[in-house]
Amino acid sequence: MNNEIEELIERAQDRYLAAEELDTLEAYVQSLPERINLYKLLRDREVDIMQAVADRTEGELPKVAEEDLERGIKNLILVVRYCAMGMLLNDEEFIKVRLLKWLEQIVSQFDMRSLNETLYKSLNQVLKEELSNEQLGLMQPLITSAQVTLIY
Repeated sequence: MNNEIEELIERAQDRYLAAEELDTLEAYVQSLPERINLYKLLRDREVDIMQAVADRTEGELPKVAEEDLERGIKNLILVVRYCAMGMLLNDEEFIKVRLLKWLEQIVSQFDMRSLNETLYKSLNQVLKEELSNEQLGLMQPLITSAQVTLIY
């Protein structure tokens, strides 16, 4: 759960929430069904999405070593799963705290910057085809955060 919602819950122990605080909580609760549906879609379509990303990446980088591509896809799967959970919780910090610092160290051990660039380009293209604009709007900030951390 994101920090703002956690703080609201903490405040509610001492007093009733103010109108604007209730609005924040209500907006989160109202967006939850859409977030859950998107989470399920990503879960259920993960193999197809990642296969499309791998195929596009191989097309753009035909000489990439299979071992590197496999490592890149495995890392990307982790990123998408964590981004999906961060989206579900409406918490961008979730991926920063739980995933990106660790993954940044793993990726820095291998020179995968070029491969990651292509993987994320492919992922963004596939997600634009697979998701509605609203769904993409929920996931894109998290994907972009991961992309910036791992590539730039």
